[in-house]
Amino acid sequence: MEKIKADLLIDNAAEVITCVPAANNPLGKIANGAVVVADDRIIAVGPRDALEKTVDLSGAEVVDAGGKIVAPGFVDCHTHLVFGRSRVKEYALKMTHSVADIEATGLKTGIPASIAMTREATKEDLFSGAMDRLSRMLRYGTTTVESKSGYGISWPHELKMLRVNQRLDQVQPMDVVSTFLGAHDFPPEIDREDPHQRAAYIRELTDEMMPRVAEEKLAEFCDIYCDVGYYTAKESATVLKGGMRHGLAPRIHTDAYANIGGSSLAAELPAISADHLNYPSPKEMHRMAAAGVVGVVLPALDFAVAHPDPFVARPMIEAGMTLALGTNLNPGNWTESMQFVMQLACRNHGMSPEEAMLAATTGAARVVRREQHIGCLTQGFQADIQIWDLPGFEDIIYRLGNNAVWMVIKNGKIVVRRNVS
Repeated sequence: MEKIKADLLIDNAAEVITCVPAANNPLGKIANGAVVVADDRIIAVGPRDALEKTVDLSGAEVVDAGGKIVAPGFVDCHTHLVFGRSRVKEYALKMTHSVADIEATGLKTGIPASIAMTREATKEDLFSGAMDRLSRMLRYGTTTVESKSGYGISWPHELKMLRVNQRLDQVQPMDVVSTFLGAHDFPPEIDREDPHQRAAYIRELTDEMMPRVAEEKLAEFCDIYCDVGYYTAKESATVLKGGMRHGLAPRIHTDAYANIGGSSLAAELPAISADHLNYPSPKEMHRMAAAGVVGVVLPALDFAVAHPDPFVARPMIEAGMTLALGTNLNPGNWTESMQFVMQLACRNHGMSPEEAMLAATTGAARVVRREQHIGCLTQGFQADIQIWDLPGFEDIIYRLGNNAVWMVIKNGKIVVRRNVS
């Protein structure tokens, strides 16, 4: 049988973490392993000697991993990547002042502040800021990122954000997956306490914005913020079902600060994911598990806001839910490193290093509906690979604040090299 000709060989790894679970080997680790790539796909993973029997390595570019750790690229499945200016002054003041005291000075806070800043920004401003953030995320090992709109909350500004997502996906190595979050908040121009004005904006979302998003293929998902002070469960059902009619898969921010029925709605639809999940009931956890809803948990958000009730991972895992991690990168939680998110998930939320790694790769790949292509190092998958300069896997959650990445390979091409002479 003719051997497959390889383009790239990653050799001499201390461990290859495939993220394909096996018996007594939850991460599918291969000691002293190698990964072989042709074009943009992985064609073989395993011990070097075994690979040579089926793969022609004669013309391959060789990356000597030098006893380092080879792993799949991270999938960051929950971000607000595109936004206007930072809210650093607000964040710093919150260390010692209440929100009421800050707002008494005239400084806007929270989502309304980001709406104002994003509306003021030009498309070029938004693009250049997002590109800067993406470049750092790539250096931290993220190779696929989801990016939401949601700081426009009017069609012209939501469109501006979605267009930026589209351009970002085209001009840099990472895959950018777009989500329409026109229901992140209500427009500041309306009285959110007036049910007629709320209903009118929801009709604008479902009858005017969503058809255009779908027609122009500006997003794959529709998301909403279902929580106290934002959208009710009934309103969320209307919006998400409207998105589904236009081919936008449903996702939901819910149970971040109270349980108002969002997790139950996620199970009923079912949604692709339910994100935040600080307050789901045990019954809702089991219902979401049975419906295949992925729980996206956000350790950096709980850390950044000093959440009074940080999410607890173990009951969701024991209920059978698949969990995914995201940075929730946004102006109030400026987090670009999935390594840092894994560290917090383990230290503050009771996840094991193995659970955190799977949540940052295979679980997150399910959220962006690419689990058949990314998140694992296995034959036929996209060659999205990172190499860590670490002595062992557990060091990824032990070396706090460290960037372990030595090299990143995206679609079979080396896109990041560090400490290479």
